[in-house]
Amino acid sequence: MPKLKTKSGSKKRFKITANGYVKRKHAFKNHLLNKKSKRRKRNLSVFTLLKKSDQKNIKKQIYA
Repeated sequence: MPKLKTKSGSKKRFKITANGYVKRKHAFKNHLLNKKSKRRKRNLSVFTLLKKSDQKNIKKQIYA
């Protein structure tokens, strides 16, 4: 049976922290930024952790 390839989309979008959590970026930071406040854009720039229920699937895609 051949080796499983990692999902390259997941590999680009998510990072695994040292403690095993999955980091992700916020959405809505690509375009139409004029109408968004500075505070909102600044908060969207910060990385956040993925929900626990989704972490299992993403780790499976990255480590496949």
